[in-house]
Amino acid sequence: QNEKELQDVVKQQEEKLLQLIDKSGEVMRLKAEVSELKRLLQRAETEARVLWEEMRGKEHQVDTAYVQERVMLRREVDKLRLLLVEKEDENVRLTDKY
Repeated sequence: QNEKELQDVVKQQEEKLLQLIDKSGEVMRLKAEVSELKRLLQRAETEARVLWEEMRGKEHQVDTAYVQERVMLRREVDKLRLLLVEKEDENVRLTDKY
């Protein structure tokens, strides 16, 4: 009787653990999706900002190669800023950990 109850409890705990693992995987997938969406939003904002700066006050033909270069350079700056923030966060976590 007791052995049967113990087996049932162990089985229930295993099921709960599997459910938590499934939920953990879903949370990680959603975090990755949020991260990708933030990156795409930042990219779109960068392009919009550069285009707005170029169009402001200009009524004649805009040099598209120049605009594309500015967009690319702005993306690089944003990417480097993001890497810097990530490294600073990592350093803070390591400092707090040790």
